[in-house]
Amino acid sequence: MDSKIKILIVGDVRGRFRQLFQRVENINKKAGPFEMIFCVGEFFGTVEQNDELIAYKNGNKLVHVPTYILGPCSKETVHFYNDIENGEICVNLTYLGKRGLYTLTSGVKVAYLSGLEKVDGHNPIEEEKHMFFDKDDILSICNSCVVSKSSASDYKGVDILLTSQWPYGIHEDHKNASKMISFLCKEIKPRYHFCGLNSKYYEPSPFRIPSDQLTQLELCTRFISLAEVGNVAKEKYIYALSLTPVEKMRVLELIQKTTNETKCPFVGMNFPVFTGDDRQSECKQYFYDMKMGGDDNRKRSGGSGQRHEKRARIMNIDQEKCWFCLSSSDVEKHLVISIGDNFYLALAKGPINEFHVLIMSITHISSASLLSDDDWKELSKFKNTLRDFFQSYGQVVCFTERHYKSSHLQINALGIDEGYAWKIKHAFEDKAEEFNLQLETLPALTSSQMLPQQGPYFVAELPDKSTLITRQMKHFPLHFARDVFCSENLLNCEEKVDWKDCKLNKDEEIEMVKNFRKKFQKYDFTL
Repeated sequence: MDSKIKILIVGDVRGRFRQLFQRVENINKKAGPFEMIFCVGEFFGTVEQNDELIAYKNGNKLVHVPTYILGPCSKETVHFYNDIENGEICVNLTYLGKRGLYTLTSGVKVAYLSGLEKVDGHNPIEEEKHMFFDKDDILSICNSCVVSKSSASDYKGVDILLTSQWPYGIHEDHKNASKMISFLCKEIKPRYHFCGLNSKYYEPSPFRIPSDQLTQLELCTRFISLAEVGNVAKEKYIYALSLTPVEKMRVLELIQKTTNETKCPFVGMNFPVFTGDDRQSECKQYFYDMKMGGDDNRKRSGGSGQRHEKRARIMNIDQEKCWFCLSSSDVEKHLVISIGDNFYLALAKGPINEFHVLIMSITHISSASLLSDDDWKELSKFKNTLRDFFQSYGQVVCFTERHYKSSHLQINALGIDEGYAWKIKHAFEDKAEEFNLQLETLPALTSSQMLPQQGPYFVAELPDKSTLITRQMKHFPLHFARDVFCSENLLNCEEKVDWKDCKLNKDEEIEMVKNFRKKFQKYDFTL
């Protein structure tokens, strides 16, 4: 099977949405299918131009290929991002965020950085902060790109780097160029680096980044600047890529040199804002500190008794303020029960009962429909383990996922007395009728491909492993699953529908986690 993935990269759109999506539709019919589109530079235009987007937002027109955009680069466009909720602008059109690493299900790794370099001494107002990046953003991307490796020598670079601003040194005209982006490119070693903003197509000869403490490989980068959509000079504004994910390439393919390579423009460049310690930062080992008391240290059974801590695999969108990314400073680590390679188990916030937990992805991914086969295997292992655990307590378990107004993958698992098992499907159907929703019944979920690959959805896996699913997500009730579980027909605790009404204090949460972990220990395959 061909392992090459087709992707489109687009320059500044500047509000020419109709022209872009019509062109993409034609290209996709002739040379597709393309897996997705990434837009660099300014996406929005004037208020009048942005009216073209209304037809796509209300569903009268469709964005046929999943499209991802970068953030604002000017005061004139920054306010257009204020009303974007959880990144979704409309179906198949998504704002990536300020910076991060996005891994496609195919394995292609895309690092991205929105906006312009923040100039020393410039203090933007709150609304304008989204259009500037600084040293911390650069180092965060560097760390995200390499933290999944068992050792620095495993690093092969990333497939694509997307920035709006140009790197300093790539052209003799240094106007509006950024040394921070030069540093980023040199450190993470992308195979392709795409930029916008300069209103011209520019593709110099590829350059090879020398080996360093991160890798012994001399990796090649191709820099490509794209023009604006619909530019008068008819310069190239859309670029088609067909590539094999770097992780699936042989080393010989990566180091094979071509005759037209030029010297790396960043060699010998002075980066005063980054210290020697910063240069080592991308080789950090990221561990999760699970200290909450003496018996919370994680150990491998049968081992030497030394503490074993799990390391993150940063492989998706690195949100700055995600409550659920395990590497985030905002995550409440005292709720964590168990950590696998790609997923972790945690107590639900405002639990319905003591057997209400969440399965969540360690790194930032928005839904189970985007999981790779390996990720799906581990998710299934968590589910089957929980089924066995709950059964030992005379309970069945129901799993639900709401991929709507929720930016991070969360799967609720609720243990219910097995005597009520027959009521669960009826409770879902009754509540669906109340909210005028149509639920489709599917067999057991065995693959992410069984879930909708585009757009929001809600899914519930019942104790008999049959599946209920709906894509009627316009005005979907956010508490729908809790409405079902707490209904008079099932658990009869309607006062618990809103999790905020069930919030526990931290000491109560710690105690509940401790008790669950103790009961779950003999089933926990991560130990």
